[in-house]
Amino acid sequence: MFKPTTLLQYVRDVATSVSFYRGVLGTAPVEQSPGFALFLLGDGAALGLWQRDDVQPPVFAQAGAAELAMVVANPGEVQQLHDAWRALGVQITQAPVTLEFGHTFVGVDPDGHRLRVYSRAEGLVARD
Repeated sequence: MFKPTTLLQYVRDVATSVSFYRGVLGTAPVEQSPGFALFLLGDGAALGLWQRDDVQPPVFAQAGAAELAMVVANPGEVQQLHDAWRALGVQITQAPVTLEFGHTFVGVDPDGHRLRVYSRAEGLVARD
C-alpha cells in the first residue's frame, strides 16, 4: 500500500512562490531549480511548486479549487499565524472565525491557492 505524501501546486513563477512559502512556512526549500521547488512539511509530507507552463500533461484547472490545510494546537496559534501572515503581506480571504470544525482563517498565495490554518474544535480528534 502507498501513502500520498506530496501536494503539487502549479505556479506562474517558482521564484516568487518560493519567496512566499519561505515566509509563511518559515523554512527554505530542500530542492529548487528554475521550474520546481520542494518544501518538506514534516511527518513525511511535502509541498512541491511546479512551473505551470512546464507541467506535463498541460494544466487547465485554475488555482483556488482546493486548499492546503495546516492544523495548529489551539485558537491562539491560529490568531498568531494570522497576524504573522498579515505582517508578511499575505492576502487574507477569511479572517479568523470559529466554524463547525474549529477556529480558522484562510490566506492565498501569489497564484490564488488557498491556505487554511485551523485548530480542531473541542471533541474532534484526528483518525489514522
